[in-house]
Amino acid sequence: MTANRPLILLTNDDGIHAEGIRYLTIAMEHVGEYWVVAPEAEQSAVGHSITLYDPIKAHEISKNGSFYGYGISGTPADSVKLAIHSLLPRVPDLVISGINNGANVGINVLYSGTVSAATEAAILGVPAMAVSLAQKKNPPFQWVVPHVERLALWLLKFGLPPGVALNVNIPAIPPEALRGYKLTRQRLAKMRESFEEREDPRGNRYYWLSGEVPIEESDDSLDATALNDGFVSITPLFYDLTAHSHLQDLATALKNLT
Repeated sequence: MTANRPLILLTNDDGIHAEGIRYLTIAMEHVGEYWVVAPEAEQSAVGHSITLYDPIKAHEISKNGSFYGYGISGTPADSVKLAIHSLLPRVPDLVISGINNGANVGINVLYSGTVSAATEAAILGVPAMAVSLAQKKNPPFQWVVPHVERLALWLLKFGLPPGVALNVNIPAIPPEALRGYKLTRQRLAKMRESFEEREDPRGNRYYWLSGEVPIEESDDSLDATALNDGFVSITPLFYDLTAHSHLQDLATALKNLT
């Protein structure tokens, strides 16, 4: 490892063999020294879960005859914890999680393993960003590379406030068509959800979650709106879930508790 180059941890929730994280390594080639530590298997939508009652295994992964990184038997948050506390030679200067195929905006942020890896890094005191591309089928990851490189250099220069991570969503359009970068807030609209009921050959019922359609909001400060308008959406996240604006009202109501 070159002493004067920043150390960058790359992780994800799609697994160490996913194309998205391979494109992260391409984006980091001219930024710093990178280490890949990610789940061995897909861990999408696991949120911020961590492994408590089983050992976490770390397997060395090679590609084209060379060391590529560590595949972890746990979750995205486990990957960040283990990397920072045990695997990396020192605390990284930056953590990047992704590139997720499909946007992570609105309520999805709460379920996302991609985002949780970044917020875990923030909890541990390391600047971090989660990166998602707004296309699930045949995602053009190559279009994301220049944006990730630019944002990584910016983060390494300016840093982030303690405990804050960035949730970055990039539209699936060529870099030259991009309208710019926009600081956004998380959309809080609920999702319309349904469960499709099916029956297995033995007559047992089972269900698939389906039909997620967001309830639209018209506000260009929202993550989903900015993304749909052709901007890179950058939302600062903080792990304090306290509803501060309601503390006083609830304190007053609590006086009536008998």
